[in-house]
This record gives sequence, C-alpha cells and structure tokens, in this order.
Amino acid sequence: MIMRLKIRDVREDHDLTQQQVAKYLMCDQSLYSKYERGERDVPLNIMIKLAQFYKTSIDYLVGLTENKKPYR
Repeated sequence: MIMRLKIRDVREDHDLTQQQVAKYLMCDQSLYSKYERGERDVPLNIMIKLAQFYKTSIDYLVGLTENKKPYR
C-alpha cells in the first residue's frame, strides 16, 4: 500500500512556508522540501514534532486516517 504524506497539504492549510516549518523543526528548508516531495523518509522524531505542531495525529499525516483530531 502506497501512502501519500499530507505534510505539504497541512502546511499549506496553515498558510506556512517550508522555511517557517523547517525553522520550527530546526532543519534546513531544502531537507524539509525533500520530506514533502517524498525524496527522503521523515524520521519518527520529526513526524512527532509535526503532529504536535499541527495538533493532529501521525496517522493523519501519513494518510492512514482522514480524522484530523489527535489521539488522547
């Protein structure tokens, strides 16, 4: 099963630039861009930070659910 990451969609929904998100993650914008394009696997610690930042679940960010609400 091929999953499509939603990290670009969520970023755009929040009207943020790649540079802004990369700064939050303390990584280079070019590396973050590769995550969005699927050229690099997103490490678990980065996915956790993104889920916390966007107040959603990792399952939503990786396309396993359409439910945006985070788990308790």
